[in-house]
Amino acid sequence: MVCVADFQERFKVRIAEVFQSIQGEGEFTGTPSVFVRATGCNLRCWFCDTPYTSWRPEGIQADPARLLKDVLQFDCQHVVLTGGEPMLQPAIVKLSGELRAAGRFVTIETAGTYFRPVEADLMSVSPKLSNSAPLQPGRWKDRHERDRQRVDVIRQLISASPYQLKFVVDTPADLDEVVAYLKSLPQTTPDRIWLMPQGVTSEELAVRTKWLDKAARDLGFRLSPRRHIEMFGHTRGT
Repeated sequence: MVCVADFQERFKVRIAEVFQSIQGEGEFTGTPSVFVRATGCNLRCWFCDTPYTSWRPEGIQADPARLLKDVLQFDCQHVVLTGGEPMLQPAIVKLSGELRAAGRFVTIETAGTYFRPVEADLMSVSPKLSNSAPLQPGRWKDRHERDRQRVDVIRQLISASPYQLKFVVDTPADLDEVVAYLKSLPQTTPDRIWLMPQGVTSEELAVRTKWLDKAARDLGFRLSPRRHIEMFGHTRGT
């Protein structure tokens, strides 16, 4: 039997923050965007740059109608539904549809472990490689390793919407794993694949970008910056 309170919560979105900034990654790097950051994640990447949505989740339960109104108050065409993992929340389906009906360009940023019939102008999927595993053994590491690869879900996501795949690369050894992973997704094309350096400081990003830039070109992939970190630092709400 479903509790009334539980039923009502399914029609809300747990939100950590809503803010306007620029898109720092992928195809629309530099584009002014409103970010709706959902709280809650089924993975625990050790390099997560928003621990307040995963390792230490926080936020409020927001009514989608009110949230829609708040987002539309920004004079900004692009809206990014991100997290955490926004696809864990049922209300994201309604929110994405209403944003597109209001004429907004909707990007959904997801790890690709869960499918919902959302509406998106760009499905930005970041599959998690083995380099993402929590550093300490335990329940979360086991769960992370169990759940991080869902190629069947990614096939659904990229079939339903225009897409990009972004891989976080920490060391050159990760590149072989990216190439092997993509063999399970033969429908993808190199121009839709982005390699992104791991790091939360401009210095870290600069060091990795030096060799990753050439590697991306050699593989026929694209290099994704992390422009928001370069411009604002690792700062919340940017």
